[in-house]
Amino acid sequence: MLEDDFGRDVSGVRVSLTDRCNFDCVYCHNEGLGDTRGPMDPRENELSTDRVVRFLSVAHEFGVDAVKLTGGEPMLRSDLEAIIRRTPDDMAVSMTTNGTFLPGRAADLVDAGLERVNISQDAMDNDAFAELTQSGAYDAVLEGVEAALDAGLAPVKLNMVVFEPTAGYVPEMVDHVAARDGLRLQLIEYMPELAGHPEWAIDIDRVHDWLADRADRIETREMHDRRRYWVSSQDAGSTADDAAQSVTPDGGAHPDQGMVEIVDPVGNPQFCANCHRVRLTHDGYLKGCLNRNDDLRGIGETTQSMRAAFRETVANRVPYYGEYMTRTDDGGWEINDDYLDVEGDRDPYEYAADDSA
Repeated sequence: MLEDDFGRDVSGVRVSLTDRCNFDCVYCHNEGLGDTRGPMDPRENELSTDRVVRFLSVAHEFGVDAVKLTGGEPMLRSDLEAIIRRTPDDMAVSMTTNGTFLPGRAADLVDAGLERVNISQDAMDNDAFAELTQSGAYDAVLEGVEAALDAGLAPVKLNMVVFEPTAGYVPEMVDHVAARDGLRLQLIEYMPELAGHPEWAIDIDRVHDWLADRADRIETREMHDRRRYWVSSQDAGSTADDAAQSVTPDGGAHPDQGMVEIVDPVGNPQFCANCHRVRLTHDGYLKGCLNRNDDLRGIGETTQSMRAAFRETVANRVPYYGEYMTRTDDGGWEINDDYLDVEGDRDPYEYAADDSA
């Protein structure tokens, strides 16, 4: 397994299969939907099936044991099942999706080897969901969640971006996953440096504090130093006094208890210090950090070029917060001068990141 200069090994990769999406979420850092007629062959500017598989084989050579397939919306690719089926046997495969194409397809994805799924759901209300996603697909997403559960992908993680337009929906989403066996909630801190609109950002510590008061049990996950909050369903009549009886022998939760996790990278050096992933863009560029676009390296077409790009990307990784970005006297962040002259293979101003945190 390769290790960067900060002692972080790279054990996972995120592979964006497309930048196209059938949603147009207001917080997304991509502009435009692209061709969303339905699952289709890879477009000319997207990684081919063989190229994705070849890259995953190279990553596996370097000890990478997990891949998350992302987009855009990865299920717009008709070859998704083939890619999963051809992934190295002992590499765990997960996916982030909006869920609309899971009905009728989830079982085939599981048969191909998909093990886990994250589904984007930012609200429990049809009108609010439509306003956030610029789509009328609320019912389709709910059907997708059910299809994932029926196919055996539990626990299903629901991804919710927390920012001003959604902050008021957090309690209802927490109650929803606490009351429904098989669901977990991942609250993702809004990243204005990717999507703009800094006025939408909220103080994520307030969400942590609220969850700490609501939770029966709190634990810290080694990956990214994330906190997990185990929350009892209020509908089930559980209270904090029931916490000892709510924990199963393996440390999990009973059906009347849900897990909520916060992904809070903004201004968080600890998050970056525990990052063990690199990303591959839909058009074939490796990047060591979601936030940076000035160190992109093309993987080329051959196994040799992919190995070289992977080694270089890992060797040049730095934590975003605390190294690439450093604190100013007024508590803000600025780019470290040491990295202003770093050059990758592609103009960063022509590139938008593919996937979410």
